[in-house]
Amino acid sequence: MPNQKNIQSLESIREKFQKARGIYFTNYKGLNVQEITGLRKELYAADVEYKVVKKTLTKMAAKNSGWDSIEPLLDGQIAVAISYTDPAQPGKIINAFIKKNKLDKLVITGCIYDGVLFEANQVEKVINLPSRRELLASLLGTLNAPMSQLTMVLRATLSQLVGTLNSLTDQKKQS
Repeated sequence: MPNQKNIQSLESIREKFQKARGIYFTNYKGLNVQEITGLRKELYAADVEYKVVKKTLTKMAAKNSGWDSIEPLLDGQIAVAISYTDPAQPGKIINAFIKKNKLDKLVITGCIYDGVLFEANQVEKVINLPSRRELLASLLGTLNAPMSQLTMVLRATLSQLVGTLNSLTDQKKQS
C-alpha cells in the first residue's frame, strides 16, 4: 500500500508534467554537491525548477499524464529540469553549464519540448533552436527591411525633386 508522502509526490510530479512547456531529464551521477548546487543556482535564476526525482514515481506520473514512453530517459540517477515558460531554456542552461565546467558526468538523457518527446540524440537540435523572442526579432527585421528601403527611395526621389526645383529657380533668377 502506497504511503501518503509518495501519493503526494506522485500528484505533484503529475501536475508539473501537465503544466510544463519544457521538461529535461538529466543523469547527474558523479557530480559533487558544489557542481549540482551551481547548476541549481543557474536554473533557479532563470525560473526553472531542478529536482531529483524517484524513477518509479516519475514513470507513474508520466503515464498518468499520457507519457508512456519516457522509460528510456530515466537512466541512472535522474533529476528533472522543468520550465513553465520557455521550453528550450533549461536545455540551453544545462548545456552551457556542461561546457563551462567541462562536465562529462552530467548528461541530458532526453526531454519533452512543448508536448513532443525527444531522446538524447535529438536534444542537441532542440537546444539549438532559436527562442521565441529571437524568432520574433528576426521576423520583425525581415518585415522592416522593405519598408526601410521604400522610405530611402522616396527620400532620394524627393531630394532629387527639390534639387531640380532649386536649379530651375536659380536659372529663372539668372535669366
